[in-house]
Amino acid sequence: MQTNSAAVEHFAQHHEERRSSAFQNEVAHYLERHPATQYVDILLTDLNGSFRGKRIPVSGLKKLEKGSYFPASVFAMDILGNVVEETGLGQELGEPDRVCLPVPGSLTPSAADPEHIGQVLLTMLDEDGTPFDVEPRNVLNRVWQALRQRGLFPVAAVELEFYLIDRQRDAEGDLQPPCAPGTQERNTQSQVYSVDNLNHFAEVLNDIDALAKLQGLPADGAVAEASPGQFEVNLRHTDDILLACDHALALKRLVRLVAENHDMHATFMAKPYEDYAGSGMHVHVSMQDGAGNNLFVDAEGEDSPLLKQALAGMITLMPASMALLAPNVNAYRRFQPGMYVPIQAAWGHNNRTVALRIPCGEPENHRVEYRVAGADANPYLVMAAILAGMLYGLDNALPLPEPVTGNGLEQEGLPLPIRQSDALYEFEHQHALTHYLGERFTQVYHACKTDELLQFERRVTETEIDWMLKNA
Repeated sequence: MQTNSAAVEHFAQHHEERRSSAFQNEVAHYLERHPATQYVDILLTDLNGSFRGKRIPVSGLKKLEKGSYFPASVFAMDILGNVVEETGLGQELGEPDRVCLPVPGSLTPSAADPEHIGQVLLTMLDEDGTPFDVEPRNVLNRVWQALRQRGLFPVAAVELEFYLIDRQRDAEGDLQPPCAPGTQERNTQSQVYSVDNLNHFAEVLNDIDALAKLQGLPADGAVAEASPGQFEVNLRHTDDILLACDHALALKRLVRLVAENHDMHATFMAKPYEDYAGSGMHVHVSMQDGAGNNLFVDAEGEDSPLLKQALAGMITLMPASMALLAPNVNAYRRFQPGMYVPIQAAWGHNNRTVALRIPCGEPENHRVEYRVAGADANPYLVMAAILAGMLYGLDNALPLPEPVTGNGLEQEGLPLPIRQSDALYEFEHQHALTHYLGERFTQVYHACKTDELLQFERRVTETEIDWMLKNA
């Protein structure tokens, strides 16, 4: 008869063999469909939602089932890729490596060269073989599984806004919208829902759509947004919450690479222009039971008690979540009066001026649209903040404010921090959010973002020189 330790070891070995066999099958099927593949990009997603990794020969896929090694400090990097030593994951530990395994089902063609280059996501394990708790994907999975253990199954969809940008700056050295391909015409007017503007950039948008299909991304096509060169791509809903965020990040990489192929830049920066609208990441979330019934609607088609609890929790944790929803100094440029971005935590029905919108629609589609995050935010961490808010509402009897009617931008609500320093303070001191996201993750994220802010604040800007050089 096996001892407990022997049984555990046998189970682990059996699980490893099944995982290895599944990845071998995935590789074999991929190479059947893409026999000209020469290289594969193996990718981790850091705190900022940036991909870190390396390009390996296709022959290296056979060894990847056993894992690839990356330093834990990949998740202690600032936006420029510098390791922040205050996290405790750098030289203090000796820059240790951790094994990273491929994420099942993530092997797809790369938009950089879909015929010859593939890409696959990795996820990091800690030295004891458990998921590395600072990796954003694992942070989200922890919160997601907490809901699933209660018999609650979220369904989510992500919408991403972005700008196409001319490679050349204007006469003053500022960013400018691109000319329509093949012309010298540069749109500088509002274009919201403009079909003609979609026609002007049809080649770029068609390539995005074609490559999204090739990668298996459930994209619904592009919509022209309010500002020149700004577009939105919507991803369809899924009950696999990790996959929803995998798709969002894959889409961002795809859009950037396609834009480069058309001699443009694409940016998901929250506020690239002072005078134009910022770019947001809107997340739609509903909740189902094990039978697929929508738990956010009651028998009369109205807001269910569960929805109201979830709303109260999301509102309460939203100020502390701002450090994740707006992860850098530029992200707070969106949160200004008159910029159509909520600066209070409030909710309402069929109302785009509030942070939490309940869209109109059929009862089975009753959901929340979380409208605060910037397009520059890490989708895993945005989703983790949303689900953590829901959990907090379910775990505590919280008051829910009345729904907002009319212009929520002009009404009072729970104020959101609109400076990064204030947001980081709220993030550090909201222990409920720390409980759901994990203590080590919270410490590392706070250290990285505090260091970034200090670096930014030390810089002497051109505006300061213009204002102060002769006037101070």
